[in-house]
Amino acid sequence: MNGGVRGALLGLLLAASAAPAAELQWRLAREEGDVRVYLAEVPGSRYQAYRGVVVLRTDMPTLLALQEDVAASCAWIYACREQRLLGSEGELSWIYSRYATPWPVTPRDSVLQVATEVGADGSVTRRLTAAPTRLPDQRGHVRVRKLEGIWRLRPLGEGRVEVVYQAHTEPGGSVPSWLANSFVVDAPLQTLKALKALVEDVERE
Repeated sequence: MNGGVRGALLGLLLAASAAPAAELQWRLAREEGDVRVYLAEVPGSRYQAYRGVVVLRTDMPTLLALQEDVAASCAWIYACREQRLLGSEGELSWIYSRYATPWPVTPRDSVLQVATEVGADGSVTRRLTAAPTRLPDQRGHVRVRKLEGIWRLRPLGEGRVEVVYQAHTEPGGSVPSWLANSFVVDAPLQTLKALKALVEDVERE
């Protein structure tokens, strides 16, 4: 799988991280259309982890192709302002992303590393970690320095793919509680809704 695909899927994650699923107690926080959002407390963190789940009527090649354009995918990633592939080495890729925040919160940016795993069942899992020192800090942005996360795409057969987007972030700096609480729901909900709409548009063509 080429670096563009790896990078695009990395970009989907936004600036986020995930604690191991077995350590978290998930509760359903929002269900809208076909998208379900779960939240969980993370020991030692002020910020909740989130998990978004949706089943898309598409196939893996179509979904991966849609995610291949790193820059264009920013248009459907929640709060994304800019995104670009920094490079790739084997099964690793790196993405730089900038995110919009409401005034007076300073905009965030991130450098994310993704490791790709392909399962025997045809699933694709991206494991992401922060790589904040790979690129110098950028003026006017607070760098996200602590993160881990996963994207998992699992083919279900009959033209369906389950997408799981699980994340937890330590955004750095000062973030109001109302914004943090809103983000953990809106990020997976709006991103997966936008991805679903994009897939449906492609399938109609």
